[in-house]
Amino acid sequence: MTRRIAFVGGGNMAYALATRLAQRTYEVVVAEPVAEQRARFGPPVSTTPENTVAVRGASTVVLAVKPQVLQSVVREIAPGMRDEQLVVSIAAGVPMAAIEGWLGQGRALVRCMPNTPALVGAGISGLIANAAVTPDQRNEAETILRAAGEVVWFDTDADLDAVTALSGSGPAYFFAVIEALAAAGTNIGLDPETAKRLVVATARGAAIMATDDDPAELRVRVTSPGGTTARALSILDERSFPESLDAAVRGAFERSRELARELSGASD
Repeated sequence: MTRRIAFVGGGNMAYALATRLAQRTYEVVVAEPVAEQRARFGPPVSTTPENTVAVRGASTVVLAVKPQVLQSVVREIAPGMRDEQLVVSIAAGVPMAAIEGWLGQGRALVRCMPNTPALVGAGISGLIANAAVTPDQRNEAETILRAAGEVVWFDTDADLDAVTALSGSGPAYFFAVIEALAAAGTNIGLDPETAKRLVVATARGAAIMATDDDPAELRVRVTSPGGTTARALSILDERSFPESLDAAVRGAFERSRELARELSGASD
């Protein structure tokens, strides 16, 4: 039986998920007020400017709007929703309890934290579910997010704050490293395009190797005593590279918790 999934919001993440799901056994509708955004979606995805129209008849409703407007959107659609509908939120930073309060208690809700590589089908998402989510609904949420990459389940909003700091913000860390390495290659005589190509291919290969092996062990294998890699890593250690990364992730984690309090209006 064809299942209907409604996306409320037609931004980039919704586009990535909706267009992939529509190629499978799903009926997909996207609610988006901006005509130019709706125009990006072609058949078999259908679109509407009305949130309440999209939600009607859907088994799953994916909230894909900006965090700042999530409350008003949820309050708009909640009165017309059915008890058996699953709600999946991919709005960054808004805690489970806040969304539950706007929806009404007892609604099945899954909160997700995807990252930007999901746009090319290579993302990873952290998910949490409330007590109202059934095993079938849990599978449904996982299937939706797997359309854009890997899925990892967690237990609490605090876990998703950590996911936000590590994998949510993480692509920017790697982009910064790629940018810096490519610039370093240019500084020692390579042309910029070649330096970037070398760095991107190296990063891709290293990531593939680290998928099934311990990164620390891989680092040891590639680091010959007294060699070029050993010299480079010793300089990174002298300049506190690992400590800087740890501080960066901790800073992102703390900011994620601050934003969650701001977006929900809650306090400790």
